[in-house]
Amino acid sequence: MSISISDFGKTVDNEPVSLFTIKNKNGITATFTNWGATIVSILVPNKDGKMIDVVLGFDNLKDYFINHCYFGATIGRNGNRVQNASFKINDVTYYLDKNERNKNDLHSGLNGYQKRLWDYSVDNKNNSVSFKLFSPDMDQGFPGNFNISVTYKLNEDNGIEISYNGISDKDTIANMTNHSYFNLNGHNSGSILNHYLQINSKKFAIIDEESIPTGVLADVKGTPLDFTNFRKIADDIDNGFEQLQLTKGYDHSFLVDKKTDGLEKVASLKCEESGISMDVYSDCVAVQFYAGNYIDEIPQVGKGNFTYGNRSGLCLETGFLPNSMNEPNFASPILKANEEYNSKTIYKFSF
Repeated sequence: MSISISDFGKTVDNEPVSLFTIKNKNGITATFTNWGATIVSILVPNKDGKMIDVVLGFDNLKDYFINHCYFGATIGRNGNRVQNASFKINDVTYYLDKNERNKNDLHSGLNGYQKRLWDYSVDNKNNSVSFKLFSPDMDQGFPGNFNISVTYKLNEDNGIEISYNGISDKDTIANMTNHSYFNLNGHNSGSILNHYLQINSKKFAIIDEESIPTGVLADVKGTPLDFTNFRKIADDIDNGFEQLQLTKGYDHSFLVDKKTDGLEKVASLKCEESGISMDVYSDCVAVQFYAGNYIDEIPQVGKGNFTYGNRSGLCLETGFLPNSMNEPNFASPILKANEEYNSKTIYKFSF
């Protein structure tokens, strides 16, 4: 096991940005940057022994300054959507950026954590790197001085462990997630429609025309959103089912069939062409499956000068259900003052 640090350029304020590359004994190599606490690459051997990069991203720091699609980014304080970009805590209304549909908030607005330079510390013994950030009171519109850390660890079971830890001096929202786009046939291989997906969920959140949950959790059985068993993503993604028509394909949150408060498998993904599989473990109550349906609206020239198009990668974002701070039927992401926020997700690869 080893961790190396290299230069990744400078911010517009001339602050140095670094890359952190971690390897394990099985040849898995993962690279992160302290710009946005972002996953830059994950190299995994395919069935022929060739190392391929299974996450979408960029070769240059300047592209991460923009990163319209949030490739590899740490999202906070709140992942996913907030209706009318507002919520109440203790009878006080807080207002966020209206950065989607000129009405709702998406991924905490225009100044998300993916656009910040994080402090860092390296732990060679545990094969991990920790990124730390101070988010002041009313940052992005959220109450409370919030101290947050995100730790990435590459374990010997080929898992990328993501651990979130935070504390606030006021009641606030804490719902962090990672927005990596995976393509198990290689980031530059094109569509993910040939992947097979399984999600440990019998219910999904019904959404309206603005992709905001209505508060109703519907059974997946008998719908194109039934991934209780492995199914090829291509099979129903263009189905005329109204929920899919609203989002040009899959972009829905699934309530995990939790059996414990701790880590458990929430989803599995596999690609027969490469022979690579990925299991997702988390302690979160929900997972958002996004099939990259809107990448083509702002074409992204990625690593190796490859242009990412529609459905070039997919996301499995763990966290709370969207708009859960405004929805009494959903588990709440409100973090009480001086209580610790802890959450963990693992993306584990096999080949």
